[in-house]
Amino acid sequence: MQVKATARYVRGSTRKIRLVTEVIRGRSVEEASALLRFMPQAAARDVALVLQSATANAENNHNLSAADLVVVDARADEGPTIKRWKPRAQGRAFPIHKPMTHITVVVENRGA
Repeated sequence: MQVKATARYVRGSTRKIRLVTEVIRGRSVEEASALLRFMPQAAARDVALVLQSATANAENNHNLSAADLVVVDARADEGPTIKRWKPRAQGRAFPIHKPMTHITVVVENRGA
């Protein structure tokens, strides 16, 4: 059985978060959470929270054991972008784009 958790509108670049989600895809939940704990990327903290939520959903809603769960899919999809303007010299204005990302983690029971 597949169980999913999603964090929407997370402030951060989709490209940077995808680097983290690609690492945990296909690994056990225990191994993935250990990897995320020691990754230097700031996005690893956001992905770890979503993984923890997916694990809790599986345990509480579907009575699955966390030891048997495997990360089947981990995605970072592009969300909306906040657009701001920064004043520059001689009356010019430069755009500032503040991206958002939707993080989805799907875990599945593979064992016992």
